[in-house]
Amino acid sequence: MERDLQEARENLTAALRYADKLGLSEGICNHFSLAVSDDGEEFLVNPQGLHWSEVKASDIVLCHRDGRVLDGHHSVEATAYFIHAPIHANRPSAKAVLHTHMPYATSLTLVENGRLEMVEQGALRFYDRIAYEDSYGGLALNDQEGNRIADAMADKPIAFLGHHGVVVTAPTIEKAFDDLYYLERAAQVQTLAKMHCRPLRSIPQQTVEQTARQINEESDLTQVQAHFSAIKRILDRDNPGWRD
Repeated sequence: MERDLQEARENLTAALRYADKLGLSEGICNHFSLAVSDDGEEFLVNPQGLHWSEVKASDIVLCHRDGRVLDGHHSVEATAYFIHAPIHANRPSAKAVLHTHMPYATSLTLVENGRLEMVEQGALRFYDRIAYEDSYGGLALNDQEGNRIADAMADKPIAFLGHHGVVVTAPTIEKAFDDLYYLERAAQVQTLAKMHCRPLRSIPQQTVEQTARQINEESDLTQVQAHFSAIKRILDRDNPGWRD
């Protein structure tokens, strides 16, 4: 169990560190979490007050849904409990929950009927996988707001939160981070395309559905794991000590 927890802490740290390298962090805000119990009651999360670029594996906090710190020498910000805990508890498949205000994806939550459009290959992996909650409930400082977000996700692993940001969930941290990366890239490409002030060219619906199946169902997780392994090699090379 101790070895498993250390590996989970390292994986969460790698996701945080590399997300910062990509410009997806926001000061000391936002959180990545990883459930370590089957019921989602216990999860690892990044601590309050540390920038993602400085987090080490030993800084990752093990906490309980009720707010207790079970292991770790840091506190946890309230919004981490009130956003992440309900999602872990209500969605058994959401072992990893990544919440960011990453700029391009978040920009889509600010415009009327902002949606990730199925007009680019990278976006097609997200076909029928995104829930859109267009209202804004303020800071997540109570269970009500966290439960509202969890309910809005329904059976979708990804949520765009009106005026706020995105939540990406998956059974593993590797899959969640892979989706997070490609989600921001797809939103970026769409934003750049619209700067040409010309209509976006559509893709036939049959092709959209077929390609989505090819990416999400017919392929294995080799690419996902290879992506995350490469990230950890880059961190070992550029940021030695992150696993401590």
